[in-house]
Amino acid sequence: MADAATNRFVQYGCGLSAPAGWRNFDASPTLRAKRLPLLGLLLRRVGAPFPENAEFGDVTRRLPVADNAAELVYCSHVLEHLPLDGFRAALAETFRILQPGGIFRLVVPDLEVLIDQYKASNDDDAAVKFVRDTIMGQETRPRGLGASIRDMLGNAQHRWMWDYRSLASELAATGFIAIRRAQFGDNANPALSAIEDESRWIDCLGIECRKP
Repeated sequence: MADAATNRFVQYGCGLSAPAGWRNFDASPTLRAKRLPLLGLLLRRVGAPFPENAEFGDVTRRLPVADNAAELVYCSHVLEHLPLDGFRAALAETFRILQPGGIFRLVVPDLEVLIDQYKASNDDDAAVKFVRDTIMGQETRPRGLGASIRDMLGNAQHRWMWDYRSLASELAATGFIAIRRAQFGDNANPALSAIEDESRWIDCLGIECRKP
């Protein structure tokens, strides 16, 4: 069980980025399976290993973090992989674990930017590029047991895309206040320097908000 100090900074959907000083969660079935003795031994030979301090945790259900515990919650390129009901559950869970006055920062692909790029393109394959860039289509059907398992365990597809207005509206409905567009590095909290990656903000939508 993490101590109260560790719970000050919580990241979910961490993937392979799990900086020290943060409580880092990921809902990948592979992460859970790799912690099992026999199955984990086999899976650790496939793909990049999760950091040792990455914990299994599903933000659409309940994270093992107490109510009002976190000073700062962060997620990068996570929410767009959730269906709408899962997205709303994730916002509610984020709100639960944040302390009053706590900050939530998030980054997602910006649907408005992608649409503008599509509309401005004169290429014959503009629609193909748009669907590929939004990762909302499927170019090939998985064939064979191995490919089907990888497809089932992975979470590469985007399930719901967002622009600023729609996402800000959802945050407000959850109860967040002081909702604003955020840019890389525009919050001076030193904990963010360990977790924010500038490359993941390019042409993307960043938002910062606060729990009352």
